[in-house]
Amino acid sequence: MLQGLGRTQQDLLNALLHQAGGMSIDELAEHLAVTRTAIRQHLAALERDGLVLRGETRPTGRRPEQLYQLTDHAREQFPRQYQLLASALIDEVADIIGPEALATLMRNLGRKLALDREQQVVDETKIVQHMNQAGYEAEVFFRSSGDQEIVAHNCVFHRLAAAHPVVCELDLALIGALGGAEVEHTECMVRGGNVCRFKLRPTEPPTHH
Repeated sequence: MLQGLGRTQQDLLNALLHQAGGMSIDELAEHLAVTRTAIRQHLAALERDGLVLRGETRPTGRRPEQLYQLTDHAREQFPRQYQLLASALIDEVADIIGPEALATLMRNLGRKLALDREQQVVDETKIVQHMNQAGYEAEVFFRSSGDQEIVAHNCVFHRLAAAHPVVCELDLALIGALGGAEVEHTECMVRGGNVCRFKLRPTEPPTHH
């Protein structure tokens, strides 16, 4: 997200990252070698975007100085290494419990995530809503046969799943638990597909009234 900002705004946020207590307009203007008017304009834009907030005021001999700080949202735009930690954890767990138990663990995690979202079985449209809240960019796709598929355009664990394909078991268990069905992974981005396609196969034949 920071890449979408101009150089001065990036430098301004970087300065505030290094001064957790906040900085005044005068300090920012001096640090970035731009005018106070320019700093005011940039701060207004960054406040509007939820990246900067007004912190405390600092007493001076004259008027108190308003300090500006980063929001938590802005801090999250700087590099994070969740991927590195998750990959190392999966390697370690695999060494300790073995590959079969790791696959079971991933399936259990998927089912738990499903239970956090729904207490009962839901249809594909509702499953897609839950997936989109988690960032999958999913939609329900109707085949010419009338069958429904769930198509996800964003694999939220992509780099992790590429290194550890067992991670896909979490996706399958999450979707399966939400839909009360076995899930067929008919196309997978990690295995070279353009999207991830999931097809629900009910575990019991439907009863006709």
